[in-house]
Amino acid sequence: MDATPKAIEEEVDQEVRAILDAPDLKTARLLKEAFVEAYREKAPKAVQVLEDGFDDGTAVLLLPERYRRRLRTTNGVERPGEEIRRRECVMRIFPNRESAIRLLGVFLMEIDEEWTTERKYLNMDEEEAWKKAQQASRESAQACAKAT
Repeated sequence: MDATPKAIEEEVDQEVRAILDAPDLKTARLLKEAFVEAYREKAPKAVQVLEDGFDDGTAVLLLPERYRRRLRTTNGVERPGEEIRRRECVMRIFPNRESAIRLLGVFLMEIDEEWTTERKYLNMDEEEAWKKAQQASRESAQACAKAT
């Protein structure tokens, strides 16, 4: 958005959001091409930024839809950081380095226990099933191509 002229920021934001929320990579590419055509003259810097970062920004579209939101955002990193800072403010002063490390270790063990027993942040069993389904569809497509 920094490379977008102020007058068209809102519409560019909507267009880019549509690209990032696309259901698959093919649709995202089509939306990107439409964006490039529409804004090449109005916002050339924004178009260049989009083209340069498109592959990085849409890499999550190759994953199952269920995981996209969690892996697209930095919430998984930011939330523990906020919680650590909150606990640090309660302690205010640590007597030594080991006590700070102990506090962090206990917190990280709590997160690990929660994710492995109570609620799984990412259920990798579903991801494995998705991978197998993807592989089976590729193999059937290859078999059809060989048959023709």
